Amino acid sequence: MTDASHPHHQSPGGSHYQPAIGVVLIILILFVGATYLMLRSTNSGPSNVAATTTTTLASSTGGGSTSTTVPKNKVPVQVANGTSVSGLARTYTQQLEALNWDALPQVNGPKVTATTIYYNPGFLWAAQEIAGEIKVSSSAIQPLNGLNPVPGASGDDVIVILGPDVAIKN
Repeated sequence: MTDASHPHHQSPGGSHYQPAIGVVLIILILFVGATYLMLRSTNSGPSNVAATTTTTLASSTGGGSTSTTVPKNKVPVQVANGTSVSGLARTYTQQLEALNWDALPQVNGPKVTATTIYYNPGFLWAAQEIAGEIKVSSSAIQPLNGLNPVPGASGDDVIVILGPDVAIKN
């Protein structure tokens, strides 16, 4: 019998759940290119001194470090309500907007026992500053590390899931 006579025979190319290496490479190249363009556009244009924070990034050329200014209003912050207190995320979103953060529209998040502030690489400083501004302990800050605590928000620089600890303060 030949392979053609076995209808359930799979080709050695892999299952349909595994993208080809070429597709993975294209996605990786697009991601790196988009990241480069985003960082480049973030660093151009006039900066508001009152709304910027300076961070030091290690140079990939090994020549020391360079200083880059990232305006708070260019840091997407997602605030999610992890409690049953109505309007909690809206209150904190408005507070962060008033402090010149790029606060995205508030959403409902998963129920949590305490506030957690997640951050993407390079935005620990923003998570720390936001924790201070909403009066949450720095122990609430965690790296995102590929987690998706709020659907659709994993690409945001900082994700705040409000817990009952801030509902009491509010």
